[in-house]
Amino acid sequence: MSAAALRIAVGADHAGVDLKDMLAAHLAGRGIDVVDLGTHGHDRVDYPDFGAAVGRAVASGDVDLGVCVCGSGIGIAIAANKVRGIRAATVHDQTSARLAREHNDANVICLGQRLLGEEVARDALDAWLDSEFQGGRHTGRVAKLDELGAELC
Repeated sequence: MSAAALRIAVGADHAGVDLKDMLAAHLAGRGIDVVDLGTHGHDRVDYPDFGAAVGRAVASGDVDLGVCVCGSGIGIAIAANKVRGIRAATVHDQTSARLAREHNDANVICLGQRLLGEEVARDALDAWLDSEFQGGRHTGRVAKLDELGAELC
């Protein structure tokens, strides 16, 4: 995806704030407009608040994509996925990040600060950003994911 005019929301809990800050700086270095939705310190906070905030920013169109970080990347992904229209994927490396975009059209990626080193996290983020949804056989599957999100809303 081209960095031109791209806006990405970032959010994290206290267990992911350091990685979030590093990734936000990396995004800015790529010329991407970063919207930092917090948290901004190490005081204990609840990851659902930040996953939902990023999800809402993406779903509303205020930003194009989202990046979430917590200790494992799992809880914050669950929170983001509660927002209609969000396809958040917890990724662990370049391959999972690339496939999240190519096959699942993930509009939010989630990473675990306690599980990934900075270099792996940065490389995963770049792989996700540099990939595109492949469409084709994946289009109907992604549509089914979006329909599931609308069932109870």
